[in-house]
Amino acid sequence: MGTRRGQRPGARARLLWLGLLRLTVLAAALAGAACGNVITRKYEYEEDVYLDLDGSATVYVNAAVPALVALRDAPLPLDPAARLDRNDVRAYYQGPGVRVASVSTSRRAGRRYVHLRLEVDDIRALSRLAPFAWSVYGMVEKDGLWVFTQQMTSAAGKAAGNVAWQGDELMAVRLHLPSRVPFHNAPSKTIERGNIITWEQLLTARAKGEPLAIEVHLERESIL
Repeated sequence: MGTRRGQRPGARARLLWLGLLRLTVLAAALAGAACGNVITRKYEYEEDVYLDLDGSATVYVNAAVPALVALRDAPLPLDPAARLDRNDVRAYYQGPGVRVASVSTSRRAGRRYVHLRLEVDDIRALSRLAPFAWSVYGMVEKDGLWVFTQQMTSAAGKAAGNVAWQGDELMAVRLHLPSRVPFHNAPSKTIERGNIITWEQLLTARAKGEPLAIEVHLERESIL
């Protein structure tokens, strides 16, 4: 096939090369953005609460063992080389109205982490268990909506040894909600896809017992 009239073969090749260069740059930019999305925030303690409108919930706890000792006085070994018995973790979290569905462990940055899935009959009674006794949960009907609250107060304030925390570590409570949310008080002022709302606090602030107040208003009809 010949070239367009008035366009030299060299000019056409240069235009093709520039087009390929632009595509390469765009692909690199998209790849960089994708990699940035993969990098998630790291928490030393987090609660993921999948709340139902009847007050039942599935709660996931992911936490560093030193954080559990410092914040909740958990009876777990601080030595990262010590044996961590999952039955001890299960016994600490299981209680009336709360079933431990799974327990696993991992390591990161020289620390042991525990990962639990809990089936909770009534979120309002969760504070009866020692791991959650620092929170008061509420779920009441008001003006045709459900109002969910969690008031997180003082921590255990125990020493966690030489953990090499830098002071910028975070903890989080994350709600996964089944209906539309007319109001919430998360500082981010955002609702993520899937009706997810996150409250964060510095681990140092949580260790000092600085209050964390959570409030969400839910429509009574599920969208799930």
